[in-house]
Amino acid sequence: MKILEIDIETAPHSAYIWSCFTKYISPDHIEVPGYTLCFAARWKGDNKVMFHSIWTDGFEGMLDAAWQLLNEADAVIHYNGKKFDVKILNGEFLVQEWTPPAPYAQIDLLPVVRRNFRFPSNKLDYVCKRLGLGAKVHHRGMELWTEVMEGDKKSCKEMMEYNIQDVHLLTPLYERLLPWITEHPNYGMFSDSDRPVCTNCGSENLHKEGTRATKTQLYQRYQCQDCGTWLQDRMTCLDPAKRRNILKQIPT
Repeated sequence: MKILEIDIETAPHSAYIWSCFTKYISPDHIEVPGYTLCFAARWKGDNKVMFHSIWTDGFEGMLDAAWQLLNEADAVIHYNGKKFDVKILNGEFLVQEWTPPAPYAQIDLLPVVRRNFRFPSNKLDYVCKRLGLGAKVHHRGMELWTEVMEGDKKSCKEMMEYNIQDVHLLTPLYERLLPWITEHPNYGMFSDSDRPVCTNCGSENLHKEGTRATKTQLYQRYQCQDCGTWLQDRMTCLDPAKRRNILKQIPT
C-alpha cells in the first residue's frame, strides 16, 4: 500500500473590515482569498521529505506536484486534513479546472485523538509533546506569514522548516495511534501472503485472543503482536445447528 504523509501551509484571506471586533465578514469584503503557500509530503517508509512551494515551483507547479502525489497514493495520512488540507487542495484543483486525483483513503489522525482520548488540547504540538514524540517548530506568528507572502527569502526558509517538521511528526504519531485507528484501509487487500495479516500494519504476527460475540454471531479474535491492533475473523465460529437456535429481538 502506498501511503502518503502530507501537510500544507496557506496564506490568510485579505479582507476589508470596519472593526477589530467584527464577528462576521461578508464575502464581498474579501479582497484576496487565501491560497496554498507550500506543502511537505513523504511516502511512508521513506526518509526524504518532499517540499514544494510557490517560491520554488511557482503556484501551478506546486499544485501539479500535489496533484501527482495524491493521484499516486492509496492512502493519505494528515492531521485535520479531511477538513483542511485536502479540501483546500481540492478547491485549488477545481479553480484550475483540473479533474480530481484518483480516489484514495484518508487517515486523519485528529479525529482518532478526539474520539479516543481527552487531552487538555488536541493540537498536534501538544499531543506530540505529551507522547514524547517531538514538537512543532516555533515561529514568529503572523509576521512570518506576512514576510513569506512578500517573498522574503529568510522567512521562506523558516516556513519550509516549519512545514517539513509537521510531516516529521506524522510518522511517530501515526505509529503510536495505529492500534486505535478503526477505519484504516485494510492491508489484507494489498497483501500477497497466503496467511491472514493485520489490517492496520500488514504483519502476519497475529495471536488468537479469545472470541468476540455480537448479538447473533461469535467470531475468533486476534491481536497483532507488532502494532497491537485488535482483529476478528470475517466468518463466524458458530456451527450451523447453533446458529439456527440463535434468536434476534424484534425492535419496538
